[in-house]
Amino acid sequence: MQLQDVKQVAIIGSGNMGAQIAQLCAQVGGFQVVMTDMSQELVDAGLKRQRDSLQKYFVDKGKMTTDQMKEVLSRIRGTAKLAEGVSKADLIIEAVFENMALKKDIFKQLDAAATPHAILATNTSYLSVTEIASVTKRPEKIAGMHFFNPPAVMKLVEVVRAVLTSPETSGIIFDLAKKLNKEPIYCRDTYGFLANRAATITGVDDAVELMWTHAAPPADIDRAVKLGFNHPMGPLELGDLTGDWAIRVFGEEDRIKELGFEKGHVHPMIRMMVRAGYTGGPGKKGVYDFWKEVLSKW
Repeated sequence: MQLQDVKQVAIIGSGNMGAQIAQLCAQVGGFQVVMTDMSQELVDAGLKRQRDSLQKYFVDKGKMTTDQMKEVLSRIRGTAKLAEGVSKADLIIEAVFENMALKKDIFKQLDAAATPHAILATNTSYLSVTEIASVTKRPEKIAGMHFFNPPAVMKLVEVVRAVLTSPETSGIIFDLAKKLNKEPIYCRDTYGFLANRAATITGVDDAVELMWTHAAPPADIDRAVKLGFNHPMGPLELGDLTGDWAIRVFGEEDRIKELGFEKGHVHPMIRMMVRAGYTGGPGKKGVYDFWKEVLSKW
């Protein structure tokens, strides 16, 4: 199966995320879309949200005619019956509340109701895709597809490979994101994925840990932060620019005295880099060179 084989997409959840993802699939991707939720009231609210969005941001601004808006909306159908909504879908994107029990229950229902060839994606921000996939009989056809809020605006989509996700599945999700005019990035199924972890207050340490564990190369970790949160630079390229790696190693003892061991210690990979001469700073090798020349080959 390839992306061109995907004709109908089903979206589970008609809230802000689900409604916008459904709109993207119909408006930008040109897919036939079925959007489902727990009640018809929620579905209708999602459909109204889409109409209002297209009117306000496209028709009123002269970017789309009324007839074009009607054509987009004609490609979206809503139903409160999950089994009916996914029965003919080639690809299903779940976008409900971040609760593991809820998502696992939904994926059990999806596995039973969807066609055997259907790919199932979860728009989770941090939950284990591997655990979600474990309740189905098709774990190889399940991947994470993490949109950022608001999905109509934010460019990043993290394509999360669970332990048993097949290359075909992750490739189709990646290609779908590109078709929706997003910038997808692959990452392993690690807690918080790339952007959410690397952009936190302890983002540098988490970014280094993500690279150290081969969750993703440094360029993708930095791209995740920049695209997911509109930062001008990522934490790893910033460290290379400023020479922060050497500063962290040389100032470790003072930081531990002031902050305590847990907050003051330096990641062992940074120590290794600096000892090998990868200190960062103008004209010097840094974490990007360390990945390319050393770590990626381990």
